[in-house]
This record gives sequence, structure tokens and C-alpha cells, in this order.
Amino acid sequence: MQLLRRFGPLGLLVILALAPFQLGDAIAIVRVLDLIAIYCLLALGLNVVTGFAGLLVLGYAAFYAVGAYTYAFFASAQFNIHWPFLLLLLLGGVLAAFFGLLLGIPVLRLRGDYLAIVTLGFGEIIRLFLNNLSSVTNGPQGISLIDTPDLFGYKLSTPTHIYYLLLALLALSVIFLRRLEVSRVGRAWAAIREDEGAARAMGVDTTRLKLMAFAIGASTAGLAGVVFAALQGFVSPESFTFWESILVLSMVVVGGIGSIPGVIVGAIALIGIPELLRQYSDYRLLAFGLLMILMMILRPGGIWPSRMVSAEMRAGHGNDSVEEAAPEEPVAPTAKGGN
Repeated sequence: MQLLRRFGPLGLLVILALAPFQLGDAIAIVRVLDLIAIYCLLALGLNVVTGFAGLLVLGYAAFYAVGAYTYAFFASAQFNIHWPFLLLLLLGGVLAAFFGLLLGIPVLRLRGDYLAIVTLGFGEIIRLFLNNLSSVTNGPQGISLIDTPDLFGYKLSTPTHIYYLLLALLALSVIFLRRLEVSRVGRAWAAIREDEGAARAMGVDTTRLKLMAFAIGASTAGLAGVVFAALQGFVSPESFTFWESILVLSMVVVGGIGSIPGVIVGAIALIGIPELLRQYSDYRLLAFGLLMILMMILRPGGIWPSRMVSAEMRAGHGNDSVEEAAPEEPVAPTAKGGN
């Protein structure tokens, strides 16, 4: 654990890179690792919006769907278009960022529960649009026979190839987000998260920074969606329901809001543990729920909380103890009569 804390998220990525050699190269195991890596990428993107900027988003799966359907439209027999994978990877991220801006502009004045409800509605609108526009998306039947990704003339034809592509995307995302977190933008996001009114009074351009958070978080989900479509070879609206958004949000909360290594650990835990408990399918969800409850009681800041959140929690406990220990102020006696 000390080694992980020293090297942080990059150390976690090294462990993930060695996982196929430690667990065996069976296709089933590697596909589970692919799924874990995709959700790590999704959790990193949502952590920008919810963890860094403090904006509660419940429709995050919509951006995931935008990336997946971008690849499905332009790399399949659906419209008989077969564009290169790398171009569609970039296009999926850009289109998802565009939709993030479309969502961000009308909800700039909303906070808390109101923001969550509006983003939930946005996610459901995208899903229903994909489900009902059968002439374009094939509706609930989805789009199949999606092209195998081709990177610089090399076919990524096995789950192992996709896995190492995902690890490369994760490494680049971690480096970029870590540098962003410690930059002026990251500090401004922290100020908005703690007190948006005070941040605005200090000259922080909250409008621009909130839109930036939406765009960066959405583009990360778009990249994950493109790789998901390439891995599965099939996409349908059922893969992008409200519960997908809740699952990704749970990863951020369980791992540690605002913590880059924390959300990676959260994704590994929430995807890996159910797979380990698959043989106990009758009791798997019960055991998983109990583990989550115990974790939230014992580690309310998450499995790997950010330093800022840990400091805030310690400060809060310190203030509580001071308030409990402080004696009541003596009441001055009322003087009887005049001087």
C-alpha cells in the first residue's frame, strides 16, 4: 500500500498492465479487465465534473453513448462507412465534449439537486432518442457488425490488444488530469466546489470553468464509448441506461471524490468484486451491498480519499470536538437596582 501511495495512479496502472500475466491470458479474464479499464476511464471523466468542480451529474451515460454510437455509425455496415479507428476515437471525444457544452450552457445557474435532475433528464432524452429513431440507430435492435479497430495498420483483433490500448488511454488521461488538478484551473475548480459565490467574488470566471469541466468530463466518456463499441462489436441503447450513470457515480464516491487514484480503485472494486462473487450468484448482490455499507461507515471519505477531502474531514472532526469540549459561557448576573 505504501508503494501505491508513493507512485499513485501510475502505480495502479502498472499493476493493471501486469494483471493478464498474473491472472492468466484467458479471454474471459481479459474481457473483465477490459470492462474494468473502460469504467476506470469513465470514472476519471466523471471525477472531473463531480470531484474537481463539485457538479452533480446523473446523466453521464449519455456522453458514453455519444462516443459509442459515433464509432458504430462511421465504422460499420449501418451506413456503409468505414473510417479509421484513430480518427473516430478523436471524433467521439470531440462530439461528446460538444454535447457536454450543450448540456452545460443551460444549467450554469443550477446547483445541487436541481442540476442532478436536469442532467438525469438529458441522459434519458439521449437514450430515448437512440431507442426510438429506428431509421438511424436501429432502435432497440442496436447496430452490429462494427469494424475491428485498426491502429497504424495493426488490427486490434483480441481483447488483450484492446486492453493495452485502454491502459495507454488511461495513462494519458491520468497524466493530463493530474497536471490539470494542480494547475490554476484545478484550484479554481476547488474554489467553485467549496463556495461558488465566494469564488465568483474573488474574480474566478465560474461560467467558463464549469463549461470546461463539462467538456473535459464528457470527452473522456466519449473516448471510453468509442473503445467500448470497438470491443463489443455491437451497441444498443440498453448499454447506456440511468443505472450506468449511477454505477459510475458510485465508483467516484466509493473510491474517493476528487481523488484520481481513488476513482480507479473504486472502478476496480465495483466491477471486480461482483465478478469474484459470481460463483455465489444467489448472494452476490447482498454481499456486495453489505461491503459497500461497511466501507461507507468505516471509510466515509472513500477507499483512497484525496488529501484535500481528508484534511477537510479532519478539520471538521476537530471543530466538533472543540465545540463539544467548550464549556458554556457563564451568564452575567443581573444587577438589581441602579448604581
